[in-house]
Amino acid sequence: MNIQDTIQQLRSELDQHNYNYYVLDQPQISDFEFDQKLKALHELELAHPEFFDPNSPTQRVGGAITKNFQTVVHDYRMYSLDNSYSKEDLLDWETRIQKVLGNVPIDYSCELKYDGASISITYENGKLSKAVTRGDGFQGDDVTNNIKTIKSIPLQLKGNYPEYFAIRGEIILPFAGFEKMNQELIEIGETPFANPRNTASGSLKLQDSAEVAKRPLDCLLYSLVGNNFPFQSQFEGLQTARDWGFKAPKEAKLAKNLAEVFEFISYWDVHRHQLPYETDGVVIKVNNLQYQEELGYTAKSPRWAIAYKFKSEQVSTILESISYQVGRTGAITPVANLMAVQLAGTVVKRASLHNADQIEKLDIRVGDTVFVEKGGEIIPKIIAVDLEKRPEKSEVTCYITACPECQTSLVRSEGEANHYCPNFYGCPPQIIGRIQHFISRKAMDIEGLGGETVALLFKNGLVHNYADLYDLTIEQILPLERMAQKSAENLVNGVAKSKEIPFESVLFALGIRFVGETVAKKLAKHYKTITALEQASLEDLILVDEIGERIAKSVIDFFGNDENIAIIERLRTKGVQLEIVEKVNPNATTKFSGKTFVVSGVFEQFSRDDLKKAIEDNGGKVGSSISSKTDYIVAGDNMGPAKLEKATKLGITILSEMAFITLLQS
Repeated sequence: MNIQDTIQQLRSELDQHNYNYYVLDQPQISDFEFDQKLKALHELELAHPEFFDPNSPTQRVGGAITKNFQTVVHDYRMYSLDNSYSKEDLLDWETRIQKVLGNVPIDYSCELKYDGASISITYENGKLSKAVTRGDGFQGDDVTNNIKTIKSIPLQLKGNYPEYFAIRGEIILPFAGFEKMNQELIEIGETPFANPRNTASGSLKLQDSAEVAKRPLDCLLYSLVGNNFPFQSQFEGLQTARDWGFKAPKEAKLAKNLAEVFEFISYWDVHRHQLPYETDGVVIKVNNLQYQEELGYTAKSPRWAIAYKFKSEQVSTILESISYQVGRTGAITPVANLMAVQLAGTVVKRASLHNADQIEKLDIRVGDTVFVEKGGEIIPKIIAVDLEKRPEKSEVTCYITACPECQTSLVRSEGEANHYCPNFYGCPPQIIGRIQHFISRKAMDIEGLGGETVALLFKNGLVHNYADLYDLTIEQILPLERMAQKSAENLVNGVAKSKEIPFESVLFALGIRFVGETVAKKLAKHYKTITALEQASLEDLILVDEIGERIAKSVIDFFGNDENIAIIERLRTKGVQLEIVEKVNPNATTKFSGKTFVVSGVFEQFSRDDLKKAIEDNGGKVGSSISSKTDYIVAGDNMGPAKLEKATKLGITILSEMAFITLLQS
């Protein structure tokens, strides 16, 4: 056997032993034997660098240094999941599904919801090529070097797999490994980590992959995305993933109906504490992949999947005081300051009180013994008061009437739950908050500038609104606390680079109330320029897809303010993108102008995304559901019976794939 064959054989053996140990939990050789084989391979690779392979088992020890994690756009968006907290929620969800699919039998894949850091891993020709964090769902950070150190993630796949696909999962830190890490920290006098989830997430952004390799991270994979898969259901996909070498948890179960889903939930609500890692619920997915295609997505989540959250852990503690925070929109949030207590793996000292109505409803008073839980396992909140333990001389909580920061009298509009400080341009937390929102990752994504630095710039009189950022100079920044030449240069350069950020992100960055990321994209796509949006009437705005009266009024109010207009003009003079830069398609036409299409089924000549793009490139609009406004349905194989029935009743023209191509070419 020649050297290259020997190296390849050792790599294959070590990959298999890694799989046996970390995925199957069935080691076939001792740790000593494994280390000897790894050492032999390492020595051969050093002697013969011409046979280097980035996916060799020797590369799992890490060593690559990543100073800045590159932002990468996901090939397929990573959606969030809708949450449910009762069986009634799940029954309502199934009713919504049946309205789309019709009266067809539906089975479900039930999987545990793991509390870790989401990851998307891409494989090309069976080799791990890229690993990206969830980020905002559209783009995330490239953490490939760090992911390669996790031994349960295959670097080379087995069997018959597509040339290119991605797999999604959760990076977790099992309890045993977490406790060992903390014990080692305590022994050397260091502060222990707070909880496994945050530690796993933080590990992915360590600059030295060798440090990541020292942490006992694991990866549980649950979803394949791409084309040309050899399976027709989610549950078959899990088994296929295992065959290829992935660690897809075997706790998953196929349920024939919701009654079996409820059994799965009931079982794991009790037995989840026996698992070696954190789980906070169950994910229920429509098993049939064709049905998933039919159901599609909302703006944030798939319609074919839902998370059932287990009841949160509760503890009791003492409410020591109530303070009030001012948000960037002027909203006042009361905060409970608590006697420190351990809750769901973290030390809790503060909890949200939401608003004045919530305080009055629960009759919450300073000195009370209160019950606290984590809402959705994330944000602590007070859910009740132990009235039997209330101090005799407790006083009713009187909600503040003036802003705690600028002393302006608070206002509360009819129908609003929150009190607001109306001093929009003079209240420091509002000014700082708006600038912090402007620079944030989903908005202008300004590198070299963080929230604390924004506060520092404001307190030193260098910025009063976000347009001021574009006037900053290195000479102005250098005298500030903790500012050196390099950091000042990075800040100024980061601000300058933000001029390349596209219009839809700029619109979100402006901080118009109720205009979130998705709404900003809708408005930018519809109006194309900030000038057109500024001139839009209330009636025009309401006619835009998914824009209601509340959002429309907020947009009108924003552009009706002279100071906002002046700031926008300053942004324009600085070169910030205030209109969409159209990508010209030389083959685009307007032949479908004014026509709305709904796409349903599986196609041979087009992928669904390509078909939708062809419609939009020729002036048409793609609708998500059938209505009286739908002009055409492009129907592929396995079109949902409910859609077909509705289209027939409404008299909508149904086009086959070939008929659509003929229409396109006419």
